[in-house]
Amino acid sequence: MKERRPYEPEAMWKERDLSSGKTVDTMVAILRTGGCSWSKTGGCTMCGYNTASMPQIGETDLMRQLDLVAERYKGEPFVKFYTSGSFLDKNEIPMTVRERVFEEFSGCERLLFESRPEYIDRDVAGTLPSNVTVALGLESSNPEILRKSVRKGFTPEDSRKAGETVRDAGLSVRTYLLLKPLFLTEGQAIEDSVKSAKYADAYSDEISINPLNVQRKTVAERLWKRGEFRPPWIWSLVEVMKQLSGNVEARLMSSPSGGGTQRGVHNCGVCDKKVLDAVEKFSFTQNVKDLEVTCSCEDKWKNYLKAERMLGSSADIERGISNDLALRM
Repeated sequence: MKERRPYEPEAMWKERDLSSGKTVDTMVAILRTGGCSWSKTGGCTMCGYNTASMPQIGETDLMRQLDLVAERYKGEPFVKFYTSGSFLDKNEIPMTVRERVFEEFSGCERLLFESRPEYIDRDVAGTLPSNVTVALGLESSNPEILRKSVRKGFTPEDSRKAGETVRDAGLSVRTYLLLKPLFLTEGQAIEDSVKSAKYADAYSDEISINPLNVQRKTVAERLWKRGEFRPPWIWSLVEVMKQLSGNVEARLMSSPSGGGTQRGVHNCGVCDKKVLDAVEKFSFTQNVKDLEVTCSCEDKWKNYLKAERMLGSSADIERGISNDLALRM
């Protein structure tokens, strides 16, 4: 395993995304920081990004990380910076580092970073460059789901106010929604994502549906290992997109982490890539016809939804049945 150094970014890569309505090359960098302030008080139930942080990282380390990002940057129109927490948290990203990012990438069309809503007010928004997109992790518009299932530490209203503040400053907003928070059945998860997207549409330019990916050393992982949680089906993600298509103004998108694996959004294994490719294509075209893919396991998914409703359980029904059969043999 490669040694993790405080002066090196956690990861860097190139991908494709939209800017000014066009598909463009995108530079992505995950900065290694001292960690998310919220995670230090307990954190979210599904987030394991704190494992990428190093408490001793300071301003000098972050500046050296930016040197490496700048070396890798080749003039891509879209640049994304991620951290284990919030880019606008001064305890995680000092003002000097923030200002250097804004200066270094002032020439790109679009610059995206993430922040929790408590770090956003009118004064902060007024200091952000005009090419900025702020990504907000709403996850769910249901206050109880946000409090009990996600343990997010803020309310949907907090996220809405932050989004409106960013938009009032002339900047764009990308809102993240979590498909299938803990303790929700597959059907409840679909319903929650659809309702949440309609709530976020009023202040969002883009809405990203993020299926829960089981990360290490999280509450989600503990439940998953015990068979009490199954990551969502890709069919559920497709269903959310179909229900929302034409019913929200924001661009709909999804780029699932861990897609096609047992820890991530998955179907039967045979069709996973095909269906994920369809979701990716739809994320760019917004043409609902791109989601017209089929597999025999779609019927299995529908039966899974029915079984959950009958049993009133969000546990991994498939694994429970398999384990029961194994014990009987």
